[in-house]
Amino acid sequence: MGAEEDLRAWLRQHGAETIEHPGGTLYAHLSRVHDRLGGLGLGADVQLAGLAHAVYGTDGFDLVLLDPADHGTLRDLIGAPAQRLVYLYGACDRDRTWRRLADTGEVWNRFTDTVESLDADVLRPFADLTIVNELDVVEQDPAVAARHGDYFRSLFASWARIASAAVLADAGRVLS
Repeated sequence: MGAEEDLRAWLRQHGAETIEHPGGTLYAHLSRVHDRLGGLGLGADVQLAGLAHAVYGTDGFDLVLLDPADHGTLRDLIGAPAQRLVYLYGACDRDRTWRRLADTGEVWNRFTDTVESLDADVLRPFADLTIVNELDVVEQDPAVAARHGDYFRSLFASWARIASAAVLADAGRVLS
């Protein structure tokens, strides 16, 4: 089996198909994020990160499928670049990171209370994954769109120089 199939099996074994999430289950959400990233032309590592992005929990979704300290398990499943992106996504303290991300390239780690400066080769996939995740939630839950649409439009516009053009165009379409 390949990395995607192995990861999908791991997610099912860890209950992702039974965990509620806007639009159905966590597994369905992860799959939609994976598929959307692929449809927007992002590479295999980013797509795998999209499929696993919530395994360590996130600042907006507290449920943890894998202890954030257990990097090896996920790294063995999806490879080091994708695992690093999943860790950054899960660790991101959104309040301290998102508004300044395009200016600083820094992610505040909510697990360690430290900050990491991202290179461009990690910053863009991080921004793209973040946007695509939020677009899926907005599409699945109209209340989120009503409550946070203006914020996301403003935030994602401020990320224009760090996110992929295809992702930004999709955000414009979804959030219009």
